[in-house]
Amino acid sequence: MSQPIPVQITVVSAQDLKTLKSNLLFTLVRVEYNGAVLGDSSKTHVLPDGTAEYDFSTSFEYSPDGPNSLDVLVQKPVLLTLLEVASKDKKKTEKIAPLAQAVVDLLPLLQGVRSLKVLAPLYAVPASPSAKLYPEATAGLEVIVSTKELLLSATQFSSGNLLSITLEAAYSVPEAFTADAQQNYMACLQMPAAGEKELPLLFKNGILKADGEKEPFPRPKNWPLGPILAPDALNIPDSFIVGGPYEDEDGELNKSEDKEFRTQAESSRRVVWDMETRCFLDADAVAILQRRIAECRHWPVELCRMSSGGKGKTNKPDKKDEDKPIAFHGVAYVNMMHLLCPGVTQIRGAFRVFNYEDSEVFEKTRVQYSIFRDRRSQLSLGKERLGTSPSSKAAPSKAQKEDSNAMVVEDYHKRVTSVAVAILREYHELFGKQLLDQGVMDHETMEEQKRQLNYELNTSGKYFAFKEQLKYSVVKIVREKYLKTTAFETKEQLQAFLSELYVYLVDHMHMALNKLLSGEDVSAAPPPNTTRKQLLLFAREAEANKDLKLASLFYNQRIARDQHSIQAWLDYGAFCLLYEDATKAQECFQQAVCLDPQHIQSLLLCGIVCVKLQTYEEAEIFFEDACCLEPSSIIAWTLAGLFYELQNNYIQAERSFREAKKLLRAELEEERRILEAAEAEGKKPSSPSTGPEKIPDGSADKPPEVVEGGTPKEEATAVQEAPEAPEPQPPPRTIFMKSVEFLMKFNAVRFVHKALAHELLSLQGGPTCAYYLALGWTYQLRENLPRWEECLREAVRIEPLNPNVWAQKGHLCYLQKDFDKAKDCYERVISFEEDAADMHFVYLRLGSIYLDEKEYGRAKHIYLLACDNSASCLTWLGVGIACYRLEEMLEAEDALSEANALNNTNAEVWGYLALICLQDSLSGAVLQGGRQLEAEQCYKYTVKLGLQNDALLQEIREAQHRFGFGDPSL
Repeated sequence: MSQPIPVQITVVSAQDLKTLKSNLLFTLVRVEYNGAVLGDSSKTHVLPDGTAEYDFSTSFEYSPDGPNSLDVLVQKPVLLTLLEVASKDKKKTEKIAPLAQAVVDLLPLLQGVRSLKVLAPLYAVPASPSAKLYPEATAGLEVIVSTKELLLSATQFSSGNLLSITLEAAYSVPEAFTADAQQNYMACLQMPAAGEKELPLLFKNGILKADGEKEPFPRPKNWPLGPILAPDALNIPDSFIVGGPYEDEDGELNKSEDKEFRTQAESSRRVVWDMETRCFLDADAVAILQRRIAECRHWPVELCRMSSGGKGKTNKPDKKDEDKPIAFHGVAYVNMMHLLCPGVTQIRGAFRVFNYEDSEVFEKTRVQYSIFRDRRSQLSLGKERLGTSPSSKAAPSKAQKEDSNAMVVEDYHKRVTSVAVAILREYHELFGKQLLDQGVMDHETMEEQKRQLNYELNTSGKYFAFKEQLKYSVVKIVREKYLKTTAFETKEQLQAFLSELYVYLVDHMHMALNKLLSGEDVSAAPPPNTTRKQLLLFAREAEANKDLKLASLFYNQRIARDQHSIQAWLDYGAFCLLYEDATKAQECFQQAVCLDPQHIQSLLLCGIVCVKLQTYEEAEIFFEDACCLEPSSIIAWTLAGLFYELQNNYIQAERSFREAKKLLRAELEEERRILEAAEAEGKKPSSPSTGPEKIPDGSADKPPEVVEGGTPKEEATAVQEAPEAPEPQPPPRTIFMKSVEFLMKFNAVRFVHKALAHELLSLQGGPTCAYYLALGWTYQLRENLPRWEECLREAVRIEPLNPNVWAQKGHLCYLQKDFDKAKDCYERVISFEEDAADMHFVYLRLGSIYLDEKEYGRAKHIYLLACDNSASCLTWLGVGIACYRLEEMLEAEDALSEANALNNTNAEVWGYLALICLQDSLSGAVLQGGRQLEAEQCYKYTVKLGLQNDALLQEIREAQHRFGFGDPSL
């Protein structure tokens, strides 16, 4: 029996506690693990800046055979509860109440880490009547978790595998299922675990939901924990259920004839878990799992409904739990065979649930027992209650409900204020800012100005845009204050509700406007809808679509947002350099140098543009300055050498190249030394020089379009996906390829050609994949598609598993209008574990191909991936079009509204919004054709913005004709 290993947990400090509660004075932290309280810190004063220093340590023992075993560490996080310490008055003792909770995942301790330092976000406990908590809280706990030795050796971890199982929901549940608090809806399956044991993986406390809307995508996965005080703390960080088209699933009910049933079932009564549980399989367990799947592909997952005890019982385990009857007992047969296929790491799908019959279960799975019936003693079926506070958890009080309503209404106030400020700005543009100094404006003038303002707002489409800004805050009030999510049975009920809602909204509109006009609590103007990073993305999208005017507009907007952003000036300069406006590029690069005369990247780019403008003396000064300011920069010396070579100054060129190579040798030697030292300690860190050289430039905003292939991480991926292939060797890193990566970021094509010529001469084993990708990039810019194709053919030959190669090949086929081949390439890219450098454009173009082929389900899935990766107007437009074609009108309008919020000058977005408004009017979804006016406004804006999609324009006009009104532009 192995010796226990202490796992020490140190709560160092807390940050931003004032965002939880403004008048917070004293707090303490309680640490719990696996249902046991490990200890409380001492009472600590909260400083005025919202920080608190705890320096509190506690520990538990990890033991393979103890209560905190390997299986527990994989599944359960540490729970931290922040408690407020206060006294009601001088005569009474201190009162302790929970404020917030945080969790810390211990999985890294099993992945070769001995010390883990995290800033765990604190999630607010629902507010008590005596104190209001703020939902925008940004508080967090700084926590260190450490062990004296590795919990798993490198060999143990590499030979095993981590298995995670997510249970989303059970649909079409029996009518006998009720929302009774004493009913526990559970599912369970058993897996081989470390040490040749059988590990039951239990999903408890499923929530029965009534008829209503479908579960949203994406949505967070939950920890397999019992009820806790802060429900948001149950969300597993960066782990989401993303959904996908039925036809892409691995399970059952994924045919076209099942779609209607799935759609109906997923919005009807259902039991929802959205829970992920994990287990670590050692080498023996992996072998057992593989053998059992090969012998019998189906794996039983049991589902049951069981009473959790009578009223008034405590949460202590009841010995009679084992004897309680199972009210419902079903089983699903999950086909696990796909996991044995090369490259497959997950399966997802819907599976039918059958009544549990011993003979049938044995026939399909060779399992001779039921976990719920025969092995219930292995399960902990009592309802866990983690993080219980010193005070009882009573039902929400009236004050709590009022606090909740206040948070719902606060968003509405902000939106009203934002729209009011925008309308005032429109008024100033029409009539000027100077108002009458004395007296009151006469009624006739006021009415005339009002008429003109209304006309301007309606004809420009701004009226509809303002209304869109208010829509979601109103929907939120309807859902969360009035708890209304279903349709009205009669027109009278609808009218009564609308009247009540109208009065409520108008009252709060007046409150918001009075606060704005009186100057009380006037906050800063709301931030713009788009960030600088998003504007850069929009500009690149416009470049890819050859809309250079729009791209220039986005680059200029980015500079206008922050004229002191060096990176914004450099990016715009790179755009100008590519499209032959070298003088404008020079102005941009010089502006960057003015902002920081010692900015190496700006100096180098000034030198490059001077070469293009043939002002060679100035160029030499810039290159020399860069080398003097940063003598350890490989790229600076290499570019200086290329410049001197252009001037036929071969002595200086050779000197510069020699200095760059000396620096590279020193860098590689240092890397080798670090690697050897790390291997001696049993670690293998990532190589510090696998990427481009770090120049102090803040250039992380713009990743390189081509990434040099063959890094150690890519090698590992290639081995996993094709075990029979020989392990590729990393290509030699040279000063010229390091420089090429920098030059390609800023479109310095002439210097790229010079560097690639040297690269070709310096290599002993022939050109690398990165060489051909870079050379192909130059042909792509010149639209020389045959030569680009030749380069990609060589790149595929050298590195057939490099996702960047297949992404570029997909782009080539797309531009050649060979959409079948482009689709194959793009699908290959998204199947790789590693992403390509330009996944955004892979998603956009693959989604457009799916739309053209009327594969709307796949298009929706791909565009949603793009939105998750880097949302833009075009990604949300793709989602909206796919949803519209799938007749998912609500989702379509939501997606198009997101697109409109990011860019309200896209004519196609307005066109599809017009179609949706017409569709609602045609279907009678809005009484008396109430969306006709919206449809007209959307169409006017579509025409004003110059829609180029003739098919969409024709579709709108046909819908207008069916509705019975003409073209408002005529």
